[in-house]
Formats: sequence, structure tokens, C-alpha cells
Amino acid sequence: MYGDAATVRRILTESGDTWAVVGLSNNTSRAAYGVAGVLQRFGKRIVPVHPRAETVHGEQGYASLADIPFPVDVVDVFVNSDLAGAVADEAVAAGAKAVWFQLGVVDEAAYDRTRAAGLEMLMDRCPAIEIPRL
Repeated sequence: MYGDAATVRRILTESGDTWAVVGLSNNTSRAAYGVAGVLQRFGKRIVPVHPRAETVHGEQGYASLADIPFPVDVVDVFVNSDLAGAVADEAVAAGAKAVWFQLGVVDEAAYDRTRAAGLEMLMDRCPAIEIPRL
């Protein structure tokens, strides 16, 4: 497991409420759509990040993290593991406080780089499962 219960709690309660959700589109059958809805219900502002830059759950989308014109606190990553490391690097460059790789998304080198850059990080976990437990 990459990240303990204390890290989960810090990211969900102390890292901030603006969450960029990378891979979020209007495809209601994708996990990102449902998870973003849960995050909203728990008071998080979601920012969709997807090449189509769609508005999702009433929030303006952006094609990349670099396109977001305001700070984001947490970057929640719904892309394949082979693409996730680059997203983590973009999160560091964007000044995020934390990176969260969803269930099944693992990149140990990205984890090490992100932690070394001073960010909190979790891998292979889901905030929609964790946040109701707080």
C-alpha cells in the first residue's frame, strides 16, 4: 500500500478543496464520473481534466493541468499506470499539494519523485471509498 490512513486523512481534510480530476469526462459509465460526484457531495470543487475539456458536474473542464488558470490542491488521476507518472510530474509543476492515483494506478518511480518534491501522495486507493469513513 502506498500511503497510510494518516496520509488519506491529511489529503482529504488538510490539503484543500480544489481537486483536478484527470481523465474525467461526461462518460457516466466511467469510475471518474461517479467519484467526482462523491467528491462534490463532500464539499470538494472538482476540475475536469480531459483532452475534450468538457464541462462535467457543472464544472468547466480543461485539456491539461497546465491549462487550469487557478491553483489546484489535489490531482486525482484516472489514467493508465503507464501515463500516470507524467501526470504526477505535471501536478508537481502546477504546484499541487497532493497527488492521488486511483485504484489500479501504480507507478513506484512517480511515487518516489512526487514525495521527493514534497507532495503528499497515494496510489491504488479511491477517495470516494475513503471520504465517507472520515
